[in-house]
Amino acid sequence: MLVFATSDKGGTGRSVTSANLAYQRVLTGDHVAYVDFDFGSPTAAAVFDVPGAMRGTEEGGLHSYLEGTVTEPARIDIWRQTEDPRLRARPHQAGRLVLLPGDAGGGEFATGEDALERCVDLLLRLHGEFDLIVVDLSAGRSYAVDMALAATAHPRMRCVPFHWLVFHRWTRQHVIAAAGLVHGDHGIIKGGVERGHDEEALREAVRFVRTAVPDPESSLWSQGTPAQAAWMQSCDEALRRLAADHRIGDSVALGVVPLEPVLQWREQLITEEDVLSTQIAGKETLEALEEIARRLTDDSYWGLP
Repeated sequence: MLVFATSDKGGTGRSVTSANLAYQRVLTGDHVAYVDFDFGSPTAAAVFDVPGAMRGTEEGGLHSYLEGTVTEPARIDIWRQTEDPRLRARPHQAGRLVLLPGDAGGGEFATGEDALERCVDLLLRLHGEFDLIVVDLSAGRSYAVDMALAATAHPRMRCVPFHWLVFHRWTRQHVIAAAGLVHGDHGIIKGGVERGHDEEALREAVRFVRTAVPDPESSLWSQGTPAQAAWMQSCDEALRRLAADHRIGDSVALGVVPLEPVLQWREQLITEEDVLSTQIAGKETLEALEEIARRLTDDSYWGLP
């Protein structure tokens, strides 16, 4: 299964959330590859706390591979190469967790037919090797998004299942921007149809993840005044109406990630240790990540029988 993670704006928590979803699937025994196609800012290694690749790899990253400089992109075994002591002790029965980083100093670039064929080759090989491949794309309607649309429409990819996750914060600007990225005149749906996708099938392959969502009823906000609580509730209801009007309402939301200081400030993987031992992360956050990770392959959340 391929999962393409994208967002219209930066700062949505796309990378840290999708990395956490990959981690949650690994804990169930799945073998997972995390592919950093955020060409302008390949920093996924920072979430996994891998030294030497925080801004991409110096040798043979995904930029080099797609441009034909190397025949195989670099791979990082997270369990072996992380400096995070929580991850060094690989959990029992956890699957493989491999990062394919971008090149340090790389940037967005237009991709031609040769790069597209190499992308298809890579995704097919990963599909044969891993249970789940998370592809972290650049924000907005980027070259990375265009390449993902073209690759998944390629005849050789016809039998490879894929989903799109569109991440957005729970604000008016982010709701409108996420809707535009998917449903706009130059959005994912129309762009995919232009490349040969079936419109309805592509639409069913897209789901939204709301991030950094404050819960007016949580203990975090219990010290506020009654006026503040009423105002927060009113804002939440208005955002739900706005999302529904823009076709990204509750029926197509795969899940909601609460406002979580650990994700906002540290941008790290959240483990049970963070919730139960050090108690720096909220139980609700971990449960939300576990549930969204489970839903990635639950057909009932993707319009399938």
